[in-house]
Amino acid sequence: MSTDPYAALGVKKTATADEIKKAYRKVARTNHPDLKPGDAQAEARFKAASAAYDLLKDPDTRARFDRGEIDASGAERQQQRQYYRDYAEAPNNPYRGGAQSGGFGDASDIFAEFMRSQGRSGSRPGGGFGGQGYNARGQDAQYALEVGFLEAANGGKTRIALPDGSGIEVRIPQGTADGQTIRLRGKGGPGFGDGPPGDALVTLSVRAHPLFRRDGNDIALTLPITLDEAVLGGKVVVPTIEGSVSLTIPAGASSGQVLRLRGRGVQPTGKGARGDQRVELSIVAPPKIDAELSAFMETWRKANRYEPRKGMAA
Repeated sequence: MSTDPYAALGVKKTATADEIKKAYRKVARTNHPDLKPGDAQAEARFKAASAAYDLLKDPDTRARFDRGEIDASGAERQQQRQYYRDYAEAPNNPYRGGAQSGGFGDASDIFAEFMRSQGRSGSRPGGGFGGQGYNARGQDAQYALEVGFLEAANGGKTRIALPDGSGIEVRIPQGTADGQTIRLRGKGGPGFGDGPPGDALVTLSVRAHPLFRRDGNDIALTLPITLDEAVLGGKVVVPTIEGSVSLTIPAGASSGQVLRLRGRGVQPTGKGARGDQRVELSIVAPPKIDAELSAFMETWRKANRYEPRKGMAA
């Protein structure tokens, strides 16, 4: 994995959280193994970007990396080295001592030797430093998944196809937001020795919908209405994320006027009040004006004294 998560995403260290998310989604959409099966370089770029995003999306973790407290994998830097330095200086340490006694001499050398030893035997049961068994949790696996707008709002189930041909079933929680990450316990890489397997981290991106827009927990919809519905009012059918409902248009409605359907928005994941659906009215003229409507409007124009632009003179 790259030692610079910013480079893995192609952003500067000063990038905003939104820029980091956009950069990750761009890499995921062009390098995901499902889109480029068998492309080892694309898979490597995707894995590096996923690990980088997992590190940088959390403000606290990002700040700790920027301060040098953790490395690009999220491991502690100073604490690890201090632990092995304390071990090196312990009186009962068999490796303690200078070059004259055949020891390693410096604590940093012991730390390096330990890491080399882990690389040689850490993945074998019973291997490890000093002949002790090495057990470690498996590596987390990173995935990107695009879901439909209604699927994210209402919840559902889908599957992720893995490179080996198998699949993972993913439950999409109700109220899932764009960029949200789902953790699947024990669905990651195998553990070392007797260590448990890692988790699968699935980052979701939500496809745009032709009618609905999400604003927090509210759903926004632009509803076209006719001239007569605007003038006279009436009941119309309006789509919502859970099906169509009836809505009353008040007489004298105007374009841009917003009506609210209480409790017809998104129910957020976990605790929280369900949002509303905001319906913005848009008066739409018929595609072809017939002679009768044209004559009526001419008569109305001559008799009308209403001026909606009054007071707008520069």
